[in-house]
Amino acid sequence: MKKNIKADFPIFEQYPDLCYLDNAATTMMPKSVVNRITQFYTSEKANIHRGGYMLSNQATSNYESVRHKVAAYLHAESDRCIAFTRGTTESINIVARSLASGLSEKNNLVTTLAEHHANFLPWQQICEESGAELRVANLTKEGILDVDHLASLIDHNSRIVAVNHVSNVTGAINDIAKIVSLAHDQDIPVLIDAAQSAFLHTLDPEQVPYDFLTFSGHKLLGPFGIGVLYTSPRYQDMIKPLNVGGGMVYTVDKENTYYKPYPQLIEAGTPDVAGAIGLGAAIDYINQLDKGSVAAQLQELSVYAYQSLSQIDQLQFVGRPDEKSPIFAFNLEGIHPHDAATFFDKDQIALRAGLHCAQPLHQRFNLPASIRISLSIYNEQKDIDRLIVSTKELVDFWS
Repeated sequence: MKKNIKADFPIFEQYPDLCYLDNAATTMMPKSVVNRITQFYTSEKANIHRGGYMLSNQATSNYESVRHKVAAYLHAESDRCIAFTRGTTESINIVARSLASGLSEKNNLVTTLAEHHANFLPWQQICEESGAELRVANLTKEGILDVDHLASLIDHNSRIVAVNHVSNVTGAINDIAKIVSLAHDQDIPVLIDAAQSAFLHTLDPEQVPYDFLTFSGHKLLGPFGIGVLYTSPRYQDMIKPLNVGGGMVYTVDKENTYYKPYPQLIEAGTPDVAGAIGLGAAIDYINQLDKGSVAAQLQELSVYAYQSLSQIDQLQFVGRPDEKSPIFAFNLEGIHPHDAATFFDKDQIALRAGLHCAQPLHQRFNLPASIRISLSIYNEQKDIDRLIVSTKELVDFWS
């Protein structure tokens, strides 16, 4: 792993004592990404696919080159499988809305209790509108997906199975290969929410043939406002646009409009060109890292965090954390998570307290909220040590 990786991230120059442990919410951006976005806005800004002049042609070329980078990053069969969206939430809504028109009361959609609201509410909404049944797979007492229960919910009337790869609360890592196999045995497509996994746990569609996969750039060391929706060639004709307008049509007359195919079909209007270019720079940054070494070091830090937190008697984890995952949620006996977060903030420890847009999961454990830490490549052992010291001070203060 690259030495002194923290030096690549300007936020820590501004706040040298910041202990940032909220990477499941968003990751920080390296200088190279910030500089690339600045370069676009200062010397390359133009609209794409529209102009016949040098700046526009250059912006178009740079924008489309990122589509190719994303395809290579995901090992997708073609860059035509890659559409740019505003993020994971919009991507899932696009797929949900595309399914909605064909649903009826005889159909069902399958998801789980562990989903972020972005991968729960769209399916719930279209079920309410169509009369279709929303089937929700249970979690074990350890907070792990009950795959046997999930399998029992899938039948020939299912229209999709939508699951996360890594839980944004417990960090539980799902066996996506097994889930895809279960669904495909009944010819049901699978959507993967990879928001928490796209950085270090990419899924090769040739090895794990999922049908839809989505993630957000801002959780991949990139900027806000840009996301990716991978759609396999088999289901591209099923996708319908969430918005219609310029850039996604061949011809328009008074009677008819002839639309472009996926991915341009769902990229109406002026896209976030700078965001896409920033995402490309983030992928460039990640590609120059030794991902094996990065993953190993982050896993070592995750094990250290889990073992250190486990020594605090008043601390209870939400479910059973996966030591291979850099995400942990817990509570402190008698202390509300919001009060804990305020206490940590005085020590410049930034972490998340609340429901983490995962209320069904918290209801499963009868919890009003939880405290979450989530690690990334710039975190160090001293960050965990600071958290432990502050946690012990908090427990002493509250007792």
